[in-house]
Amino acid sequence: MIPAADGPPPSAGASPGTNWDELLAAACRGEGLSSAYQPIVDTSRGTVAGYEALARFPGFIEKNPEVWFAAARSHGRSAELEAAALRTALAARDTLPPNCFLTVNVSPELLPTENIRSVWREEGNLGGLVVELTEQTPIDSYVGLEPDLNQLRAAGALIAIDDAGAGYAGLRHLLALRPSLIKIDRELIQDVDRDEAKRALISMLGTFASRVDAWILAEGVERVEELDALVSLGVPLVQGYCLARPAPPWSPIDLDVAHRLASKRPVAHKTVIRDVLETAPTATTAALAAEAFAGNPALQSIVLLGDHLRPVSVLDADTAGFGLVSPGMRVNLDTPLSEALARSMTRTKASRFEPLLVTDNAGRYVGVARLERMIIALTEPDG
Repeated sequence: MIPAADGPPPSAGASPGTNWDELLAAACRGEGLSSAYQPIVDTSRGTVAGYEALARFPGFIEKNPEVWFAAARSHGRSAELEAAALRTALAARDTLPPNCFLTVNVSPELLPTENIRSVWREEGNLGGLVVELTEQTPIDSYVGLEPDLNQLRAAGALIAIDDAGAGYAGLRHLLALRPSLIKIDRELIQDVDRDEAKRALISMLGTFASRVDAWILAEGVERVEELDALVSLGVPLVQGYCLARPAPPWSPIDLDVAHRLASKRPVAHKTVIRDVLETAPTATTAALAAEAFAGNPALQSIVLLGDHLRPVSVLDADTAGFGLVSPGMRVNLDTPLSEALARSMTRTKASRFEPLLVTDNAGRYVGVARLERMIIALTEPDG
């Protein structure tokens, strides 16, 4: 480690004579490096749904992470530094509060490097982890990254993309990646309470996210007026100084803001999936589901659950008996019924009328939604 008794090391970038080779070598070993964690908040409940890990450099005079990662790029040590930052962030993962996810940042061009791959191997099961792709250099195509992205998903991780809405390239990447979490660019969040065009674009991103089984997260929320506007738009996840600053693990959000969110009335102009939510029995394997059907012939369906209570499929007696598991369609509790029905019609004829798997903002199973109830709710005079 960098010896504290001798005072702090020379400034990492404050003077032309800075010895970046020496400083980067220390940081890549994890010396002088730490993580702060910023809460990500569920707007419907006013509770923390997850945390984003952010690299910090308290052992050096230069504190700005952007300066450090820029220096690492210019010195050919980006993969080493990002791997060290990931290990530091993941060191506290075992103590993550229940029902919370952890988001870590990775430059997509570094995913195929051995430095980054070794971090995932060390972790093993990546359930509850969200890998956020943050571009420091332009990426023209993600085709070459598909093997690494598929391995991350197979290990249980979700993929997030940063700065959604920031230009045409960002929209192309949304289509190519089909991420589970879409972070809305801070430029769209700033003054959203005063800008109708921004509100319209965020609403469109929300519609897109609901169609591809993703959630949107508004980052950089700094004013309560912005927060109120995002809640009124049905944005499920928010993050920013208005709620909590980056801090040691696992800090709560501002109590007044939590009360403000919890006391908000549901968005009145939308009829959503939570209005038609029904319970259904669950099983963790097709074999257990088959046993349940055999013991109770009246059962119509059973939901197969994967790791971390994430729903996988709706099974009937035949599919459970033969072990035939086809991924079901998932929707968020706050997905509008009209959007959920539109998505349902994109399924094959064989599965088009299966119940939808309903999840909360962290992807956990909460129930099912039958198309019959959804149609009735939309056609009732008061619905």
